[in-house]
Amino acid sequence: MSKVVIIGTGIMGVGIAAGFLACGAKTIVLGRDQLKAESIFKAVETCADAIDPAWRAKGGVLIGGAIATWNDWADTDFVIETVSERMDLKQTLFADLDKRVPAHVPIGSNSSGFPISDIAKGLPTAHRMFNAHYFMPAHVVPLVEVVLGEKSDPALAEQVCAFYRAHGKKPVLVKKDIPGFLANRIQHALMREALSLVQEGIATPDDIDTAVRYSFGFRYAAVGPMTQKEISGWEGMTLAAEVIYPSLSNITAPPACVMDLVKAGKSGIAKGEGFKKWPAEEAAKVKKNYETRLKAAFEVLKVAPDEG
Repeated sequence: MSKVVIIGTGIMGVGIAAGFLACGAKTIVLGRDQLKAESIFKAVETCADAIDPAWRAKGGVLIGGAIATWNDWADTDFVIETVSERMDLKQTLFADLDKRVPAHVPIGSNSSGFPISDIAKGLPTAHRMFNAHYFMPAHVVPLVEVVLGEKSDPALAEQVCAFYRAHGKKPVLVKKDIPGFLANRIQHALMREALSLVQEGIATPDDIDTAVRYSFGFRYAAVGPMTQKEISGWEGMTLAAEVIYPSLSNITAPPACVMDLVKAGKSGIAKGEGFKKWPAEEAAKVKKNYETRLKAAFEVLKVAPDEG
């Protein structure tokens, strides 16, 4: 049985713990104290049910403990932190783990904004420290980005990727510690162009959603962009790119159309308004549909996994 220690009891900690538990791992959740850790057990088990209703038969075990006093590191395969996005907090935690966790055990940070090079700066065992970046909801979205820092050991990172594959995830190895890692860089490139098209009055947000969902987004549910172009051929893409690339947006900050919304407190469904108003009933329906579609896609991936 594999053994994983998850530090943090927020939404990401719940999803990450559920993923390992559903695969039959001994899953330790550490919080400020044992009661805090155990307070998320029900949520973890509910998420594990969504992954695999029969997970209990795999023998997974869920254990809670306190960060400050936990010392059972024997046979630990991986440690990952999901604490609040504060650099000082993460640096303090990693300095503590550097001393307490046996030097052969890899340690990951789920931080999406802070590079592991900065979190682990100056630590004697920085070679075994990586970003291990999940996407919400962590128990459903398969991707985990394993990011090398300046001192990270590439061979150990490959082992971490293999460990994730053995526990039902789709890891990618990001070989350089760059802002946004891999998926968010690609996502933001798309958003920069989409928001620029809105700003310039060329398309509405609804039409952009439709264009993405029912064209290349529809295809990307089957294969990624690189393979899709391998299938269709690169000649057409390169010819089109010569015409399109010079006109693509190269703005270096979000345009006014979205910044004005954020400044006005209209940041989306949670606030009741973004580019459009979100009555409570409609918002609930959209979120439910979103979760249903994610789960349906997740089930398809389990039945027909990528052979590549």
